[in-house]
Amino acid sequence: MSPAAATNLGYTPPDGGWGWAVVFASFISIGFSYAFPKSLTIYFKEIQEYFSVSYSQIAWVSSVMLASMYAGGPVSSILVNRYGSRPVVMVGGVMVSAAMVLASFGTTIVHLYLCIGVIGGLGLAFNLQPALTIIGTYFQVKRPLANGLAMAGSPVLLFTLAPLNQFLFDSFGWRGSFLILGSIVLNCCVAGSLMRPVNKHAPKTAPSKCNGAATEEAAAAEASAPSDNLLTEENQKESKGQSCVQRFIDPTLFRHRGFLIYLIGNVVMFFGFFAPVVFLAPYAKHLGIDEYSAAFLLSIFALVDMFVRPATGLIGNTKWIRPRIQYFFSFAVSYNGVCHLLCPLASGYWGLVAYAVFFGVAFGMVCALLFEVLMDLVGAHRFSSAVGLVTIIECAPVLLGPPMSGALVDIFGEYKYLYYACGVLMLVPGIFFFIMNYYNYKKLDEEQRQREAVDMRTCEEAVQLKMSQDDKTAHETDG
Repeated sequence: MSPAAATNLGYTPPDGGWGWAVVFASFISIGFSYAFPKSLTIYFKEIQEYFSVSYSQIAWVSSVMLASMYAGGPVSSILVNRYGSRPVVMVGGVMVSAAMVLASFGTTIVHLYLCIGVIGGLGLAFNLQPALTIIGTYFQVKRPLANGLAMAGSPVLLFTLAPLNQFLFDSFGWRGSFLILGSIVLNCCVAGSLMRPVNKHAPKTAPSKCNGAATEEAAAAEASAPSDNLLTEENQKESKGQSCVQRFIDPTLFRHRGFLIYLIGNVVMFFGFFAPVVFLAPYAKHLGIDEYSAAFLLSIFALVDMFVRPATGLIGNTKWIRPRIQYFFSFAVSYNGVCHLLCPLASGYWGLVAYAVFFGVAFGMVCALLFEVLMDLVGAHRFSSAVGLVTIIECAPVLLGPPMSGALVDIFGEYKYLYYACGVLMLVPGIFFFIMNYYNYKKLDEEQRQREAVDMRTCEEAVQLKMSQDDKTAHETDG
């Protein structure tokens, strides 16, 4: 196993113990955050007919919910940095529950946008970001595996919720189902209660060289230490004020090369990331497949996804992959694009089953690596701020992606153009990631060699100075 990436946290993460209970809590919290908007697509066709709205209009329900979840990232990040993960997740669970209860009394589609989309989405933001952040405080060596297990919560809950939602709809209608879902989602409060803060009273570990970004930051911190001691009292106060701001949101990340590569690629990718899942069940119904079989496609997709995510975490933690894990992520994004481009070639129900399997593999790989590669780039100590900035910027493509795809269905009356568009929107950033990550790794290697050369020269100069002082002392003694 490769050495752990340097975290620069000031303590040794336990890499186990109560950390596994935290992983389980994150499994539940992340699961509801990602699976809930997708599972609600089971009700789309019926709600669409009830309110007499178009494909693109009904797609806004999940789209607004996901966008609010991403837009709430910075707010969630600030609250986590101030109060910790536990209370934030518990408040988020209550908000999503209240949103579903209020939505059950909806009289217009706009009512659903506000309740499910805005209130529910913001509640999911309070579930997602704290769960992602706390794993980085408990794990270092086993972090990719822990992230993979936690991210598996999404397909496991989707696998459960997809047929459950169909059963609830048949038994209670969409209004009654929303009331029941409001009670089910309160399990997020239980998950939040398990997120005990990590014990930081442990000796600090020495930074490792496996992670380029973290090593770069550690070296910069060491180099700046002598100058910090020379600061005047006024400069120290100014520095403290800046550190308080950066504790919540770190704007210096926009000068971080790896972070910018990740952000640019993800903005394009998210235009086509969620739409294929949102429209999978409606696509099957459009082809004349019965409702339960259409819902079962989501279960197949989720079943494959739930096994792929932990497996991806295991592979990503190996000594061959982890030092260059960004390439693994690039492949996963490109593979998603290829799957969507080939989807229209699938004919009949079994063709869609085959697509659901391959798509489940591709989607699971991206989701398992999505936040691990960000943590690999910026370091665990800057991850909370980084994920807050990423989610607020990504909320635009998350919001616009499914409705834009739904508009293609409204215009052409066919789903194949939707999947072609999503395939291109995934394949292009995948190729971009391959090229730019090669450039980033090359630059990091060059910078590492330069630092080593500087360190070697410094050591040689120190040795020569010591030798000259010894010679001078010897001459004075002889004299």
